[in-house]
Amino acid sequence: MFELDKWQEIWGTITRNKLRTFLTMFGVFWGIFMLMIMLGSGKGLENGVMDGFNGVSKNAVFVWGQTTTMAYGGLLPGRFVEMSNADVAAIKAGCKNLDILSPRNQLGGWRGGNLVTRKGKTSPFTVYGDYSEIAFIQSFKITSGRFLNPFDLSENRKVAVIGDQVAKILFDSTEVPIGDYIYIKGVYFQVIGTFKTLQQGGDAERESNSIYVPFTTFQKAFNYGDDVSWFCMTPKEGYSAEALESEVKAMLSSRLRIHPDDSNAIGAWNTEKEFNKLNGLFSGIGAFVWVVGIGTLLAGIIGVSNIMLIVVKERTREIGIRKALGATPWSITSLILQEAVVITTLAGYTGLVLGIGLMEGLNIMLQGQETEMFKRPEINLQIAFASLVVIVFGGLLAGLIPARKAASITPIEALRNE
Repeated sequence: MFELDKWQEIWGTITRNKLRTFLTMFGVFWGIFMLMIMLGSGKGLENGVMDGFNGVSKNAVFVWGQTTTMAYGGLLPGRFVEMSNADVAAIKAGCKNLDILSPRNQLGGWRGGNLVTRKGKTSPFTVYGDYSEIAFIQSFKITSGRFLNPFDLSENRKVAVIGDQVAKILFDSTEVPIGDYIYIKGVYFQVIGTFKTLQQGGDAERESNSIYVPFTTFQKAFNYGDDVSWFCMTPKEGYSAEALESEVKAMLSSRLRIHPDDSNAIGAWNTEKEFNKLNGLFSGIGAFVWVVGIGTLLAGIIGVSNIMLIVVKERTREIGIRKALGATPWSITSLILQEAVVITTLAGYTGLVLGIGLMEGLNIMLQGQETEMFKRPEINLQIAFASLVVIVFGGLLAGLIPARKAASITPIEALRNE
């Protein structure tokens, strides 16, 4: 298999018909090159979309009140569903598979902005009333100070944790926000911490411009009574978010006199359902990429096999003379197999390297760029090595039929060949 004369002969055969060899190798090259491009691009798209879930628990459930559409219990449709502190206690007591529950209020309602002032600087920000448990559902990095704790809520402390963009706008670069005060709708709050969001895109911008204050303080300071705008929660391990969502909605429907079939009265969104949908989508995309890539590669390998059949036909007399001089069928077979493997491996390896190189170059170009839907295109090295094995195996398959045909040639048949 590793005789120098044999390798020189293979090289001579390959270089004798340069155009034919190039076109044959290009089919294999293009197949593996496109497979690498599609795999890397698919991963970049997946990273971009999945990064949208950063900063939020992947099994979080959010539940809020909407408007009823069906009459029930003597109440007419069109009633806005209002939730309260009593519902917090009921959910904690009635949902055995609940892990974390964090009721939430937002000053001015969803996407509402409120003017916040500090020493003559004023800007609109989003103000939330939260429990300390929100940190386990909506993740962020505390950059200075601390986050809310249970004592802040039980003692109704007027404290606030501000986003990095809030700190940048209200405080000079030389000033330390911790311990200073901000003014929100007639009430002073002492800054006890700053944070940096882990979310991406528009969600990141909104969170960076957010302020967290204790839920109990929020209700008292801004005259919210015992109102709750929405609930954030996660299930215990082993329990699905969708099942928890159904359980909580059923409990609230019963408590708030909502028709059991009124699906519009209580709004809900859970990240687990969306995350699973995207996982299924990208699994399908991955399967499609492999089908197309392997199909393209297979077409190239079939091309190699056809060319090797032509080579065998062209060298029929030569093969017959070899056998007449004592060449064994295996020596003829190995010669054709080696030539097929060399062509496919050389072309495939070139496509593999260029495909990976292009993806790495694109990855470097995207670093520091604010792209939300396409990030870190990359190719798993295990997949790359597996593709290389497929190339070698494909070369063996491509040469198998021509090699068997060459080995079956008899000297008499060869000498009669024109």
